[in-house]
Amino acid sequence: MLDRFLLQGPQDARFTILLAHGAGAPMDSASMTSAADALAGVGFRVARFEFAYMAARRTEEGRKPPPRAETLNPEYEAAVAELSASGPLIIGGKSMGGRVASMIADDLHDRGKIAGLLCLGYPFHPPGQPEKLRTGHLAGLTTPALICQGTRDEFGTRDEVPGYDLSDRIEILWLEDGDHDLKPRKKISGFSSADHLATMAKAAKAWAERLPV
Repeated sequence: MLDRFLLQGPQDARFTILLAHGAGAPMDSASMTSAADALAGVGFRVARFEFAYMAARRTEEGRKPPPRAETLNPEYEAAVAELSASGPLIIGGKSMGGRVASMIADDLHDRGKIAGLLCLGYPFHPPGQPEKLRTGHLAGLTTPALICQGTRDEFGTRDEVPGYDLSDRIEILWLEDGDHDLKPRKKISGFSSADHLATMAKAAKAWAERLPV
Protein backbone atom coordinates (compact mmCIF):
# COMPACT_ATOMS: atom_id res chain seq x y z
CA MET A 1 0.00 0.00 0.00
CA LEU A 2 1.42 3.35 -1.00
CA ASP A 3 1.35 6.36 1.28
CA ARG A 4 -1.38 8.96 0.83
CA PHE A 5 1.11 11.28 -0.89
CA LEU A 6 4.23 10.62 -2.92
CA LEU A 7 6.56 13.47 -1.99
CA GLN A 8 9.78 14.61 -3.64
CA GLY A 9 11.84 17.72 -4.17
CA PRO A 10 13.35 20.08 -1.61
CA GLN A 11 11.44 20.35 1.65
CA ASP A 12 12.19 24.06 1.82
CA ALA A 13 10.97 24.76 -1.72
CA ARG A 14 9.13 28.04 -2.20
CA PHE A 15 6.30 26.35 -4.12
CA THR A 16 4.55 23.02 -3.62
CA ILE A 17 2.75 21.39 -6.55
CA LEU A 18 -0.05 18.90 -5.85
CA LEU A 19 -0.66 16.58 -8.81
CA ALA A 20 -3.51 14.17 -9.49
CA HIS A 21 -3.32 11.36 -12.04
CA GLY A 22 -5.22 10.78 -15.27
CA ALA A 23 -8.30 8.59 -15.65
CA GLY A 24 -6.54 5.36 -16.51
CA ALA A 25 -3.13 5.29 -14.81
CA PRO A 26 -2.10 5.62 -11.14
CA MET A 27 -0.05 8.31 -9.43
CA ASP A 28 3.13 6.24 -9.76
CA SER A 29 2.78 5.60 -13.50
CA ALA A 30 5.83 6.17 -15.66
CA SER A 31 4.35 9.36 -17.08
CA MET A 32 3.45 10.84 -13.69
CA THR A 33 6.81 9.86 -12.22
CA SER A 34 8.76 11.42 -15.08
CA ALA A 35 6.80 14.66 -14.83
CA ALA A 36 7.19 14.81 -11.05
CA ASP A 37 10.93 14.11 -11.34
CA ALA A 38 11.31 16.98 -13.80
CA LEU A 39 9.40 19.41 -11.61
CA ALA A 40 11.28 18.39 -8.47
CA GLY A 41 14.50 18.78 -10.43
CA VAL A 42 13.93 22.51 -10.92
CA GLY A 43 13.19 23.09 -7.24
CA PHE A 44 9.49 22.40 -6.69
CA ARG A 45 8.21 20.33 -3.77
CA VAL A 46 5.97 17.85 -5.58
CA ALA A 47 3.16 15.83 -4.01
CA ARG A 48 1.18 13.20 -5.89
CA PHE A 49 -2.04 11.61 -4.68
CA GLU A 50 -4.60 9.10 -5.88
CA PHE A 51 -8.38 9.24 -6.14
CA ALA A 52 -10.19 6.51 -4.24
CA TYR A 53 -11.31 4.58 -7.33
CA MET A 54 -7.70 4.26 -8.50
CA ALA A 55 -6.40 3.35 -5.05
CA ALA A 56 -9.06 0.62 -4.90
CA ARG A 57 -7.60 -0.99 -8.02
CA ARG A 58 -4.51 -1.87 -6.00
CA THR A 59 -6.48 -4.10 -3.61
CA GLU A 60 -9.57 -5.18 -5.53
CA GLU A 61 -9.89 -7.54 -8.46
CA GLY A 62 -10.98 -5.98 -11.74
CA ARG A 63 -10.67 -2.44 -12.97
CA LYS A 64 -13.03 -0.06 -11.25
CA PRO A 65 -13.95 2.51 -13.91
CA PRO A 66 -13.32 6.17 -13.24
CA PRO A 67 -16.36 8.15 -12.09
CA ARG A 68 -17.47 11.38 -13.72
CA ALA A 69 -14.71 13.94 -13.27
CA GLU A 70 -16.83 16.47 -11.40
CA THR A 71 -17.71 13.91 -8.72
CA LEU A 72 -14.02 13.85 -7.76
CA ASN A 73 -13.95 17.53 -6.81
CA PRO A 74 -14.50 16.86 -3.07
CA GLU A 75 -11.66 14.30 -3.07
CA TYR A 76 -9.27 16.82 -4.56
CA GLU A 77 -10.34 19.48 -2.06
CA ALA A 78 -9.76 16.99 0.76
CA ALA A 79 -6.25 16.28 -0.54
CA VAL A 80 -5.46 20.01 -0.51
CA ALA A 81 -6.62 20.26 3.09
CA GLU A 82 -4.75 17.12 4.17
CA LEU A 83 -1.50 18.14 2.49
CA SER A 84 -1.56 21.46 4.36
CA ALA A 85 1.31 22.98 2.39
CA SER A 86 3.28 25.56 4.34
CA GLY A 87 4.00 27.88 1.39
CA PRO A 88 2.29 28.80 -1.88
CA LEU A 89 0.46 25.81 -3.39
CA ILE A 90 -0.12 25.06 -7.07
CA ILE A 91 -2.68 22.38 -7.89
CA GLY A 92 -3.06 20.40 -11.09
CA GLY A 93 -2.37 17.08 -12.64
CA LYS A 94 -2.26 14.95 -15.73
CA SER A 95 -5.28 14.89 -18.02
CA MET A 96 -8.37 14.20 -15.85
CA GLY A 97 -6.44 15.12 -12.71
CA GLY A 98 -5.76 18.55 -14.13
CA ARG A 99 -9.37 18.87 -15.25
CA VAL A 100 -10.64 18.17 -11.74
CA ALA A 101 -8.16 20.67 -10.32
CA SER A 102 -9.37 23.27 -12.81
CA MET A 103 -12.97 22.86 -11.61
CA ILE A 104 -12.11 23.63 -7.98
CA ALA A 105 -9.33 26.15 -8.62
CA ASP A 106 -11.27 29.42 -8.52
CA ASP A 107 -12.93 28.69 -5.19
CA LEU A 108 -9.61 27.74 -3.61
CA HIS A 109 -7.82 30.68 -5.21
CA ASP A 110 -10.48 33.12 -4.00
CA ARG A 111 -9.97 31.81 -0.46
CA GLY A 112 -6.20 32.17 -0.69
CA LYS A 113 -5.60 28.42 -0.57
CA ILE A 114 -3.74 28.12 -3.89
CA ALA A 115 -1.55 30.32 -6.06
CA GLY A 116 -2.10 28.70 -9.44
CA LEU A 117 -3.13 25.77 -11.64
CA LEU A 118 -0.81 23.51 -13.68
CA CYS A 119 -2.30 21.08 -16.20
CA LEU A 120 -0.22 18.49 -18.05
CA GLY A 121 -2.10 17.43 -21.17
CA TYR A 122 -5.53 18.99 -20.59
CA PRO A 123 -8.39 16.84 -21.97
CA PHE A 124 -10.17 19.53 -23.95
CA HIS A 125 -12.41 16.87 -25.55
CA PRO A 126 -12.57 13.06 -25.76
CA PRO A 127 -10.40 11.59 -28.54
CA GLY A 128 -12.24 11.60 -31.83
CA GLN A 129 -15.08 13.73 -30.41
CA PRO A 130 -13.98 17.35 -30.88
CA GLU A 131 -17.59 18.54 -30.53
CA LYS A 132 -17.74 17.39 -26.88
CA LEU A 133 -15.76 20.23 -25.35
CA ARG A 134 -14.79 20.27 -21.67
CA THR A 135 -13.98 23.96 -21.65
CA GLY A 136 -17.09 25.73 -20.34
CA HIS A 137 -15.60 26.58 -16.96
CA LEU A 138 -12.30 27.65 -18.52
CA ALA A 139 -13.78 30.72 -20.22
CA GLY A 140 -14.23 32.54 -16.93
CA LEU A 141 -11.31 31.05 -15.00
CA THR A 142 -9.72 33.64 -12.71
CA THR A 143 -6.90 31.48 -11.32
CA PRO A 144 -3.52 31.90 -13.04
CA ALA A 145 -3.03 28.72 -15.06
CA LEU A 146 -0.41 27.04 -17.19
CA ILE A 147 -1.42 24.24 -19.55
CA CYS A 148 1.40 22.19 -21.06
CA GLN A 149 0.09 20.50 -24.20
CA GLY A 150 1.57 18.39 -26.97
CA THR A 151 0.84 19.76 -30.43
CA ARG A 152 -0.62 16.41 -31.56
CA ASP A 153 -2.49 15.60 -28.34
CA GLU A 154 -5.65 13.80 -29.45
CA PHE A 155 -7.50 15.46 -26.56
CA GLY A 156 -6.79 18.90 -28.03
CA THR A 157 -4.27 19.77 -30.76
CA ARG A 158 -2.54 23.03 -31.57
CA ASP A 159 -4.87 23.41 -34.54
CA GLU A 160 -7.98 23.07 -32.34
CA VAL A 161 -7.26 24.82 -29.04
CA PRO A 162 -6.68 28.39 -30.30
CA GLY A 163 -10.33 28.42 -31.41
CA TYR A 164 -11.67 27.75 -27.92
CA ASP A 165 -13.05 30.42 -25.59
CA LEU A 166 -10.43 30.38 -22.83
CA SER A 167 -9.72 32.83 -20.04
CA ASP A 168 -6.81 35.19 -20.55
CA ARG A 169 -5.46 33.90 -17.22
CA ILE A 170 -4.53 30.67 -19.02
CA GLU A 171 -1.09 30.39 -20.60
CA ILE A 172 -0.39 27.45 -22.91
CA LEU A 173 3.02 25.91 -23.49
CA TRP A 174 3.02 23.95 -26.76
CA LEU A 175 5.46 21.05 -26.98
CA GLU A 176 6.28 20.18 -30.57
CA ASP A 177 4.90 16.80 -31.74
CA GLY A 178 4.01 15.85 -28.16
CA ASP A 179 1.19 13.37 -27.55
CA HIS A 180 -1.13 13.23 -24.50
CA ASP A 181 1.87 12.25 -22.34
CA LEU A 182 3.87 15.12 -23.94
CA LYS A 183 6.00 12.51 -25.72
CA PRO A 184 7.33 13.47 -29.17
CA ARG A 185 8.51 11.23 -31.99
CA LYS A 186 12.23 11.95 -31.98
CA LYS A 187 12.81 10.99 -35.61
CA ILE A 188 10.11 13.45 -36.67
CA SER A 189 10.54 16.30 -34.19
CA GLY A 190 14.16 16.01 -33.15
CA PHE A 191 13.07 16.17 -29.51
CA SER A 192 13.11 13.44 -26.87
CA SER A 193 10.65 12.96 -24.00
CA ALA A 194 13.36 14.15 -21.64
CA ASP A 195 13.75 17.33 -23.70
CA HIS A 196 10.04 18.13 -23.46
CA LEU A 197 9.83 17.36 -19.74
CA ALA A 198 12.80 19.63 -19.10
CA THR A 199 11.14 22.40 -21.12
CA MET A 200 7.87 21.87 -19.24
CA ALA A 201 9.58 22.05 -15.86
CA LYS A 202 11.59 25.17 -16.71
CA ALA A 203 8.49 26.89 -18.07
CA ALA A 204 6.51 25.93 -14.95
CA LYS A 205 9.27 27.35 -12.76
CA ALA A 206 9.39 30.65 -14.66
CA TRP A 207 5.58 30.88 -14.62
CA ALA A 208 5.40 30.15 -10.87
CA GLU A 209 7.93 32.85 -10.11
CA ARG A 210 5.60 35.38 -11.75
CA LEU A 211 2.59 34.40 -9.63
CA PRO A 212 1.33 37.03 -7.20
CA VAL A 213 1.81 35.31 -3.85
